[in-house]
Amino acid sequence: MSCAARLNKQLKQTFGGRVWAVEHDGCLALEGELEHWDDIIRAAGLALRARKKDTRRFLKNLQNETIPPNARYGGLLNNIRLSGETIPAMRIPAVRDTSLEGLRPDALVIGGGITGCAIARELSRYNLNILLVEKEHDLAAQASSRNDGMVHPGIDLWKHSWKFRYNRRGNAMYSAVCAELGVDFDRRGQYLCFSNRFFGPVVYLSLLYWKWLGIPAQVIGKKELRRREPGLTDDMVMALFFPSAGVVCPYGLTIAYGENAVQNGVRLSLDTAVLGMETADGTITAVRTSRGTVYPRVVINAAGVFADETAAMAKDRFYSIHPRRGTNLILDKKYTPLLTRSCVSKMGTASKNAHTKGGGVIRTVDGNILVGPDARDTVERENFATNRESAAAAMTKFSAVCTRLNAGQIITWFTGVRAPVFEEDFVVCKGRRCANLVHAAGIQSPGLTAAPAIAVDCARFAVELLEAGGRSVTPNSGFNPERKPIPRPSRMNDEERAALIGQDPGYGIILCRCEEVSKGEITASLRRPVPCDTVDGVKRRVRPGMGRCQGGFCGPLIAQIIAEETGLPLEAVTKNGGESRILSGPVKQAALTDEERP
Repeated sequence: MSCAARLNKQLKQTFGGRVWAVEHDGCLALEGELEHWDDIIRAAGLALRARKKDTRRFLKNLQNETIPPNARYGGLLNNIRLSGETIPAMRIPAVRDTSLEGLRPDALVIGGGITGCAIARELSRYNLNILLVEKEHDLAAQASSRNDGMVHPGIDLWKHSWKFRYNRRGNAMYSAVCAELGVDFDRRGQYLCFSNRFFGPVVYLSLLYWKWLGIPAQVIGKKELRRREPGLTDDMVMALFFPSAGVVCPYGLTIAYGENAVQNGVRLSLDTAVLGMETADGTITAVRTSRGTVYPRVVINAAGVFADETAAMAKDRFYSIHPRRGTNLILDKKYTPLLTRSCVSKMGTASKNAHTKGGGVIRTVDGNILVGPDARDTVERENFATNRESAAAAMTKFSAVCTRLNAGQIITWFTGVRAPVFEEDFVVCKGRRCANLVHAAGIQSPGLTAAPAIAVDCARFAVELLEAGGRSVTPNSGFNPERKPIPRPSRMNDEERAALIGQDPGYGIILCRCEEVSKGEITASLRRPVPCDTVDGVKRRVRPGMGRCQGGFCGPLIAQIIAEETGLPLEAVTKNGGESRILSGPVKQAALTDEERP
């Protein structure tokens, strides 16, 4: 009996014939209609269990180049219609023009998150015409700015998964990459704590297993753990310490990748959505965007939560994205002493399950304590709304790690939407049915850690496809891997700060007291290779508004500087692009005459 036949018996029993499975082109597709998204996820779970062996074969074969792409197994396709509610369509930027019309890039990279920007930068090592498009008004506007910034050691990943392989390679690359790009990276390590002594034998066996996998680890006893992390709960009796873990600013690294790519010749087009593709004989011949039609030789699909829809445009959809929301809490910097190392989690509180890697209490690279995230499957790919229930759940959950956590310490919280495929692994490979397509899909945690390694492989795939199509590819002798960051006076000694202020007095004017950000930093952020003209864009680059007051005092000053630098009217300055205007017009009016006074 086929997998689909076996599965259909279960589906009929569970959903009364409203859902069924069909096998097509190596993929298993779910068809039918249900009223609730949770039921669709449940149907997918039944399909994955029924196809467990095929799923592992699919994951192993993704990059097995001895097997022709069109002969490899496909993933699980979710074609079940949701009748109970309307699924929001992808947001399209309001900007429409023909600025890209007729361009013929060698490589078109779709998506300006950490993966797309890293791939664009890797491709710029070659003499190629590269176009990077992003539908948002800035880079790192979605998942790449809405995560905890952890560089994971890889302790909770299946050893044969692509997540594990790319995480291991990417982790090893981080120190060099961040040094080249001028981005802060702190390899402080991670603790996995235990509150039950009966876990002792398991801990030591786990230690041997991780060392066998090449992940450095050591056991820390209660006394030493208390000395290192006095803010932890008293019931922690031991911990496993993983020194290869670290933290980075995720949006800072993404923007740095993008800036370096532009410096090395990549053309960046923001506010640019991909609307459709034309194909012929299994090849993409044209890509329609909101700013004109382009004719790329190779397309790299790094479209995040819309990667499966982009694959469908190319007639090469063999996986489905099912979005997952996660909320993180940020604490005031005066509570930084709660934690010394990068991340602390507790066995049973933050262990891997079907939905999440679990999260923890994290000390960010900028010194705040971050708590979270949670994980909730969602039908909405771009709903970043937060709610009190998620915040309260995260605070309660991680109070088991640090008892001094309380809601009064929170200064803000944020929600991100991850982009997993149902197989819960990365899809990094050449197209199965499309001869000039590269996929970088399903990039959820530990996608930030894996991004440098994923970029290397995707650039290699693209070059191989270009050469197979007759394009001669040579190294870019002028490639410069180094990016000069914006100076940070708050981190300088007196002599260095005085010299910087002597060159530009703006660096001596502090506008954001919470984060000690100067006018010079804000002005510099508006003059970088990647365009920036929004309050949130400045915030992502130099951190004004990230402190206790959340921009309550410095926000108007930043908007004024943006208006002066860009020439925009003050009321045209936006928070994050589009229609997110901050002001509707002047507040103060001319003085009233005696007759006009009430």
